[in-house]
Amino acid sequence: MATNDAMIVAGVRTAMGAFMGGLASVPAPQLAAACVKGLVARTRVPADQINELFMGNCIAAGLGMNPARQVAIFGGLPPSVGATTLNKACASGMKAVMLADQAIRAGEAELVIAGGMENMSRPPYLLLKGREGYRMGNSEVYDALIYDGLTDAFHNKHMGVFADRCAQKYGFTKQQQDDFGVRSHTRARQAIESGVSADEIVPVEITVRGKTTSFATDEGPLKFDEAKMRTLKPAFGPEGTVTAGNASSINDGAAALLVASNAACQRLGLKPQARIVGGAVYSREPEWFTLAPIGAMQKLMEKIGWNVKDVDLFEVNEAFATVALAVEKELGLPPEKVNIYGGAVALGHPVGCSGARILVTLLNGLKRTGGRRGIGTLCVGGGEGIAMAVELVS
Repeated sequence: MATNDAMIVAGVRTAMGAFMGGLASVPAPQLAAACVKGLVARTRVPADQINELFMGNCIAAGLGMNPARQVAIFGGLPPSVGATTLNKACASGMKAVMLADQAIRAGEAELVIAGGMENMSRPPYLLLKGREGYRMGNSEVYDALIYDGLTDAFHNKHMGVFADRCAQKYGFTKQQQDDFGVRSHTRARQAIESGVSADEIVPVEITVRGKTTSFATDEGPLKFDEAKMRTLKPAFGPEGTVTAGNASSINDGAAALLVASNAACQRLGLKPQARIVGGAVYSREPEWFTLAPIGAMQKLMEKIGWNVKDVDLFEVNEAFATVALAVEKELGLPPEKVNIYGGAVALGHPVGCSGARILVTLLNGLKRTGGRRGIGTLCVGGGEGIAMAVELVS
């Protein structure tokens, strides 16, 4: 390995909170700060050696100035550590890790914390005409969660409308998508009950009226009711097949990874888990964001010289079941290698967090199954896909 290879020393995440659930009162920067504290504690990295923090976030309204800087300070890093917030919709968390990788390869940094955060329970409502004034008659109040996080800016339609188009293109039935949802929930629940997912999680301490509790278990999978899920009606049109049960839920959470140069690992005695092999972004028509992960993975594998058979595990973000089904179909991914601990249909999709979360889960899966190579990918609102490849080191 080259001295400037980017290595992932460790990754952690919060448990995923349900919409208006256990994490609803905790602002996104505080969720990410808990991850930073946990990451520093696990790796024992000297905090004053960290060069920068990159933190992805999609819905920044109401978070206050410079959310990533809040994460750094609340996370216990010294004031000398700079911080950057970035927004690439669903890819924000993974793009943060890509920027860390690039900074290290370019020699601009040796130690970077990168991740993503979102509290989808807390976005405010927006008065878009409030500055110029409301003259007469009724007007609208916009939900920042929907407006900034879940609506295509080019067609003014909910993301789910385009998921229905994807299902129609491939002929995926509601039953197929529901079956995928059951698969996701079953795997996620098994990971919780067996303690597998606990390895990824740092607890979030929540104090309400003087009483402090620790939040450390994913909420969604434990509430799953298959019979109820299969009766849900189409959410985006009477002829559609996408429902609230076979799409990702609305959730709160954060994740963070420590990325270091190989030289820094040797100098500080850090034991890296994996090497970042490469990353790729693929862009196409906004209405077909659902298919962009296919292009991103193809672009990535061509770039690094891998094929599907070379990869031990895949993490495909389940923004909608139909997205993951399309990726499996087009690339010939074995379902038993995809999202082995469940995905966003079960765990949820805190938008700015998910790109980092799937990398944390991917590393956990590779370590536990004895695998070596993994790829994570997400669809991205606006017509993009992103993918990253990692390889465990001995």
